[in-house]
Amino acid sequence: MDKVNKMITLLENAQHEEAMKIQKEILLNGSHEERFVLGEELFQYGFIEEAKQLFERLLESYPEEGELLVLLAECHIDLGQEDEAVLVLERLQEDDPSFPQSLLLLADLYQMEGLYEVSEQKLLRAKVILPDEVIIDFALGELYAEQGKFLEATKAYEKVLQNEDLIAGVNVNQRMAEVLSVGGAFEEALPYYEKAMDEKVEINTLFSFAFTALQAGYNRTAIEKFNELKELDPEFHSLYLHLAKAYEREEELENGFQAIKLGIMQDEYNKDLYIYGGKLALKIGKEEEAEQLFRESLALDPEFTEAAVMLTKLFLKQEKYDDVLEITEMMNDFEEEEPRLLWDAAIAYQELEEFSQALNKYNDAYTYFKEQPDFLSDYGYFLIEEGKREEAAEIFNILIKLEPNNPEYQDIVQRLSE
Repeated sequence: MDKVNKMITLLENAQHEEAMKIQKEILLNGSHEERFVLGEELFQYGFIEEAKQLFERLLESYPEEGELLVLLAECHIDLGQEDEAVLVLERLQEDDPSFPQSLLLLADLYQMEGLYEVSEQKLLRAKVILPDEVIIDFALGELYAEQGKFLEATKAYEKVLQNEDLIAGVNVNQRMAEVLSVGGAFEEALPYYEKAMDEKVEINTLFSFAFTALQAGYNRTAIEKFNELKELDPEFHSLYLHLAKAYEREEELENGFQAIKLGIMQDEYNKDLYIYGGKLALKIGKEEEAEQLFRESLALDPEFTEAAVMLTKLFLKQEKYDDVLEITEMMNDFEEEEPRLLWDAAIAYQELEEFSQALNKYNDAYTYFKEQPDFLSDYGYFLIEEGKREEAAEIFNILIKLEPNNPEYQDIVQRLSE
C-alpha cells in the first residue's frame, strides 16, 4: 500500500503528472487491494477516468462483484455516460448485497430521464428489500416532489424525519417545508422552516420561510424574517418587494415605502419596485414621489401599461389633462392597447372641451367597458352634454339593467324620452 499512499501525497501536493505514473504502474502490475483502494481514493479526488480504469481492471478478475459494478457505474454517471451506467447496474444479481444500491442508482438515472414510473418501481423494489432504510424514503420523497405529488412526498419525508434530519447533506426539514409550501399548505410549512433554520441559517431557506409566512398571513413573522435576511445579505433583491407588502398588510405604509426605496438602491432596474413604491407613495400622500416612481417604471419598460394607467389616474385626480394625453398618446405607439387608457383619454379630452376627440375615445372604450357601470355613467352623461339624447338613453337603459335599484338612472331615461 506504500505506492497508494505515495500517490495520494503527490495528489495532495498537486504533483499530478508524477501521481499518474504511479496510477499506471498499479493499473498494470498492482495487487487487487491496491487497485481497489486507489480506485476509491481517485474517485473521491475527482479523477474519475483513472478510477474507472482501475475498477474495470478489477472486474476482469471479479466480473460478478456487485460492489465493483456499483463503483464502475458511479464513474460512468460522473462522466455523463448514463447508458453505460445502466448496462453495468443491470448486471447485478438480486442476491448481491449491493443490489439495493444498484436499484437506487437506476432510480436516479431514470428520474433524470423523466421516466418517473420506472424510477418509482426501482425504489419500491429497494424498499421491499430494505424496509427501514431512510435513504430510500428520502429518494421517494425527492421523486414525488419533482412530479408535483406533494401528498406522497410529505409522507415519504415524514418517514425520514422520524429518524434523520439530514440525509446526504440535505436538510430534510427544509425539503418538507418547501413541498408543503408549494402544495399550498403554507401554515403547516412554517414549523418545518423553523426547524430547518435551527439546523442551519441559509439565505434561500430564510427567504422561503419569510415568503411562506407572508402567504400564510403571518405578516409579522414575514417582516421579521425578511429583515433578518436583509441584514445577512442586503443584495438579496427579491426580499424588498415582499417586505414592503408585509408592511402594507400591517398598515405600516411608511415602513413599506422605505423598504421599496432600499430595494431600488440595490436593484435600480426593477420596474416592479418602482410601481409598488408609487402606489405606497399615493397611500401616504406623496403624490410627487409617486409620479416620479411611476415615470421611472415606465422609463424602464415603455410598454408597461400598468405604470401608464397609474400615471393617468394620478393626473386625472390632479386635473392635469394634458399630462394624461401625453401618456396615452405615448402608449399609442405600441401594438397592445390598454382599454383603461382609452377611457382616461376620453375624460381628458372632455375636460379640455375637445369633444369630437372625446367621443371617439368613448366609442373605442365602449367595446371593453359596455358592462362597467362607472364607464357607462361617464359615457352617458357625456352624450347628454353633447345633445345625443337617443344614444344617451341607450346607455342609461343598459345601466338600469345593471343597477335596477338606482332611481337616478330611471329619472334620466324618463327625461330623455320626453
